[in-house]
Amino acid sequence: MEYGEIESLRERQAAWRLLRAGNVSLVLSFLGEFFVEANRGATPASEVVAALDDHLYVVNAAVSDREADPRFPKSPRAYLDDWAATDAGYLRRFYPAGDEEVHYEVTAALEKAYSWVTTLRGRSFVGTESRLHTVVELLRQIVHGTDDDPRARLVELRRRRDEIDAQILAVEAGEVPVLDATGVRDRYQQFAATARDLLADFREVEENFRLLDRAAREKIAGWDGSKGELLADLVGSRSDIAGSDQGRSFQAFYDFLLSDSRQEELSVLLGKVAGLDEIDADVRLRTIHHDWSEAAERAQRTVRQISEQLRRFLDDQVWLENRRVLELVRAVETAALAVRPAPPDFGMHVDQPGIDIVLPFERPLYDPPAAAEVRSTMPELGDEDLAADLLFAQSFVDAARLAANIRAVVPERATALLSDIIAMYPVEQGAAEIVGYLALTDADLSVEMDESEETLVEYADPNDPAIRRRARLPKVTVSRR
Repeated sequence: MEYGEIESLRERQAAWRLLRAGNVSLVLSFLGEFFVEANRGATPASEVVAALDDHLYVVNAAVSDREADPRFPKSPRAYLDDWAATDAGYLRRFYPAGDEEVHYEVTAALEKAYSWVTTLRGRSFVGTESRLHTVVELLRQIVHGTDDDPRARLVELRRRRDEIDAQILAVEAGEVPVLDATGVRDRYQQFAATARDLLADFREVEENFRLLDRAAREKIAGWDGSKGELLADLVGSRSDIAGSDQGRSFQAFYDFLLSDSRQEELSVLLGKVAGLDEIDADVRLRTIHHDWSEAAERAQRTVRQISEQLRRFLDDQVWLENRRVLELVRAVETAALAVRPAPPDFGMHVDQPGIDIVLPFERPLYDPPAAAEVRSTMPELGDEDLAADLLFAQSFVDAARLAANIRAVVPERATALLSDIIAMYPVEQGAAEIVGYLALTDADLSVEMDESEETLVEYADPNDPAIRRRARLPKVTVSRR
């Protein structure tokens, strides 16, 4: 880095400015423990004030033996206002949607400063083996992941398969290699550092997305061009976020966390690691995957705010356009009323006072008919005997025979009563035959009914000819054309 760039960072970078502040110990000790270590997001001001009040009491009590006046005399809310000021940038103060209380959350600058200070503490054990393995594995993924030669890929896959086969044979032979205590502590130290760094990276990603959202708000507020140009610019910015290296990497990580199987696997692995005797497990890392999910959701929420800005902009523009249309309509109406007493000599006459307007969206949408369930398979029956008499007791009324009876009695262009036809050709199939007469639809025959008069028709029961039955019908007249 050049001198000018370093000097610019020293003057403008909030993390560097914090490290130069006089009360840096108070800022890092409280905000680092309350927000960073506990992985808190946006927190109401009342909770932050209460926690800072307790912290100030403990700190002032620790230095009261050496100094008469308290080391930090200001009120908790005054300190929070100072840390959230524009020239500080350690805290972000805002009102969440739907909440009337101020909320605070730390910035990425404080996260960086706190992470750097924590690395200054001496470590009794510094692991290097696990990091070397990680570096080698990353190099393998880069080299083999970018090689499009199928033969080289097969060689690598076969090599890995041979290593796995050798491990399987060793385990089957009773040789189960396990990590020693040093190897376990080495890998756990790297895991803890990487897990905490991920949370810090999420906060920085969220800050970058928030800067893009702020830029979109500023552009909307000062835009005086066409709506289409602004939408194209904002949608392009939204696409740039998702299509950038940071956006694609973040989305891949977020999709990984959304997998139920991955979440379950992480829970099982973290539980087993926390129960090892070789390490002094950090209880905060037991649920680190939930902290990752929460931090990722905060970043996603910031990205969604850009889309909400687009929607609000469109709603405001539509309202303004509708208002302008109403103003134009009012102006036309006012002008028409002004010239109505003395209409001008020029113009044109129309036959209709209005024009029928049919909008395409007024037409009903296609409504698919409900699907009918058809069961083509018959249920299986048992071996019991079933009565088949009903299959042979079905009766069929021959409409051709009934029409022939009418033609035999009624000449062309003549009429006759149905009761007279039945008297000459008695009913043989009961009420079904009478209904058959009424339902004739031949081209040369016409059946008409007169509800004002009644006719009694007698016929024999088809099942027992000794029984006589009567049918009460309207006056039925049969005609031939």
